Amino acid sequence: MIPTVKLNNGVEMPQLGYGVFQVPNDETATAVTHALEAGYRSIDTAAAHQNEAGVGQAISASGIDRGDLFITTKLWNADQGYDSTLKAFDQSLSLLGLEYLDLYLIHWPTPARDLYVGTWRALEKLYADGRVRAIGVSNFRPDHLDRLPGITPTVNQVELHPYLQQADVRAYGRDFGIRTEAWSPLAKGGSLLSEPVIETLAKQYERTPAQIVLRWHLQLGNIVIPKSVTPSRIRENVNVFDFALTDEDLAAIGTLDRNERTGPDPDTFNVA
Repeated sequence: MIPTVKLNNGVEMPQLGYGVFQVPNDETATAVTHALEAGYRSIDTAAAHQNEAGVGQAISASGIDRGDLFITTKLWNADQGYDSTLKAFDQSLSLLGLEYLDLYLIHWPTPARDLYVGTWRALEKLYADGRVRAIGVSNFRPDHLDRLPGITPTVNQVELHPYLQQADVRAYGRDFGIRTEAWSPLAKGGSLLSEPVIETLAKQYERTPAQIVLRWHLQLGNIVIPKSVTPSRIRENVNVFDFALTDEDLAAIGTLDRNERTGPDPDTFNVA
């Protein structure tokens, strides 16, 4: 039901997944179960979300073959550095109850701490050892990416939505074969979903505003990980593969770009 995209190392990744940012751990297993029942097979979490155990519980109880799932988690800033990265990976894997990960990301570059180059070397070792199928980064700007040695990241997961379209990051990804993945793809809801152009298209296609925005992402080639704990919205967010926007529609949504973030700026965010 959900198409896949091929990463630069040949691994296939679902283009639409389920994110669990800010879902409490004791609610995560139920939320992920709803997502798996709705057809999602890609689940995105992070050590900082403190809900890896809940994700693992849902995976274990699902009965879905491990090979049919794509599980992503991220290394938190406080664990950057070569040796601490390897330890943090083991901890995440244990909480998830898995033998390997599909994708492991450096959560933030935290440039003032200047540890991400050594951290990347640790991810390369995990990849070489077969403990993770693909490695990548999150919230990296082009200048951060330029400093990474060795293996080219497969994915750069960044805040991306019609209010923050990140043209330079997406262009860099196209040039170097790095897939762009959007977190907060709906800009946390709010005013974006009531923009006149979004509402007009929603009426035209008999869809919800959220479905219009997600379809915009998919047609741009972005990987998306919408988050909701409401079963009806979880199902709604995955029901976006049976219609298509026109080039004119995409251009109209493109006019909404105003470089507006809902989260931190990667150039200045250095929290450990």
